[in-house]
Amino acid sequence: MVLRLVIWNLADSQTNVGELRRYLRDEAVPAFEQVTGLLFKGWFSDEVSERWGAVYVWESQEASEQELPSRARELIGKNPDIVEVFDLEASVSAAEELRRLGLAFE
Repeated sequence: MVLRLVIWNLADSQTNVGELRRYLRDEAVPAFEQVTGLLFKGWFSDEVSERWGAVYVWESQEASEQELPSRARELIGKNPDIVEVFDLEASVSAAEELRRLGLAFE
């Protein structure tokens, strides 16, 4: 399992949290529901500090490297300020499919 963390600072970007929220509802969430190998994606924001990002959990390294149906870079006008990739060690979730994932359970 692979976890990917992506964070943007929107202070010097072409958009804001409200516009990105509309993008999620109208375009991004439906598109990401169809991505093979993506077990979970959660978007997050902090309007006060003007930050935006996402957390992904992928079933494999190969799945995490595919081209994604995202226009976030285009809308924000720059690459993310932080992109980190980690091995997932363990997970807990109310969703059965996301319970007990990670290296600790292999």
